[in-house]
Amino acid sequence: MKKHTDQPEFDPEKLKGMPDLFDDMAEMDESQAEANTDKLIRHLQAWHRELSEQILECNRGLARLAVTNKDEEKAALRARVAELQAKRTEIEADLEGESKVALKEQQRRNAKQKATVGSVAPSPEKGLIRQRHPNRDFFLADMFDYAMKDDGASMEAPIFTLSTKPDLSIWTWTSKDGNKSIKVAPSVLGRATQHDKDVLIYVVSQLTEALNRGRDDAKNRTVRFTVHDFLVTTNRQTSGEGYKLLQEAFERLAGTRITTDIKTGGQRVKEGFGIIDRWKIIDKSPTDERMVAVEVTISEWLYNAVSAFEVLTIHPDYFRLRKPLARRLYEIARKHCGHQTEWMIGLELLQEKAGSKSTLKEFRRAIRVIEADDSLPEYRMMLTHDDKVKFYVRDGARLIRGITKRVGGQ
Repeated sequence: MKKHTDQPEFDPEKLKGMPDLFDDMAEMDESQAEANTDKLIRHLQAWHRELSEQILECNRGLARLAVTNKDEEKAALRARVAELQAKRTEIEADLEGESKVALKEQQRRNAKQKATVGSVAPSPEKGLIRQRHPNRDFFLADMFDYAMKDDGASMEAPIFTLSTKPDLSIWTWTSKDGNKSIKVAPSVLGRATQHDKDVLIYVVSQLTEALNRGRDDAKNRTVRFTVHDFLVTTNRQTSGEGYKLLQEAFERLAGTRITTDIKTGGQRVKEGFGIIDRWKIIDKSPTDERMVAVEVTISEWLYNAVSAFEVLTIHPDYFRLRKPLARRLYEIARKHCGHQTEWMIGLELLQEKAGSKSTLKEFRRAIRVIEADDSLPEYRMMLTHDDKVKFYVRDGARLIRGITKRVGGQ
């Protein structure tokens, strides 16, 4: 099998082929004038996500060129970043205006739905939690930071437990080639869970966006955010139970200790460390003592990965996946498929990468259930008769292009 990495050496020529989404802006605006507001917002969001990805690619290139003397390439990339950021600012201004119209329309529809006798909310698909916050697209912060980011290091290694009960065991993992290893030790509260990782994804996303925008607050490892925004973005309940579960997640993340030789940002942290260094409540509700705003300081190991832009965009429906194993499988697919349209792995090796402690028979059954649910965002999964698991993209047109390219190259 051809060795694949989703973090190839940066090629400045790649940027020349990137689309300029504003080439036909005047014509686009005119044609969109008669479209409904919802479609226009989705179109603007698509532009915004594409621009954000291009900025991320440029910054990733700058991070890799930092130790070289290629000043011309660095200057070209910085100019490109400035150009893309200016275009994204235009999109954000349009989004802000359209979102106000859309929010009023959504409120009108909600009122009409509540007035309808016997109206029943649709049941969620198999394997997915219902969308708890259907109006989330109208939060400006969500619209601008729509593309959530996961760090490549924790996507590679099974740091988080798949258990839904307190896991007090020490977990060790070594890559198949023996070049990477990690030891994860829990606190008395248990090892951090796959659902606890929502906190890291949210913080990594905020840091990446700050770095993309060149903000000074991205130069340190501490991120401040409002708890309600986190709960809405990650599709969690905003009741008192939601706040309680988040505090427990903070405690497990801070208590879980890691020792690893996996490099992030080209550096190896030669000491044990917590998944997060610390967390702190900086504002509470005066009525019920709920957390209003918090600060989270991530580990140096994780910050090195983020500052080198070793991150990947994940689908918002990741937060709707009910089962910890389904979330882990999506991460593995996203990490290893990269720009490929399909990727295959043996069942035993997949079990190791997932961090499952079940027997192979139990793991095979769990894979079959998730395969039947067909709930993984962006990817489908198939378990073959010879215990191979194949992941392939849902986008039919992209899949056909990938197959055609592979066949043509043989």
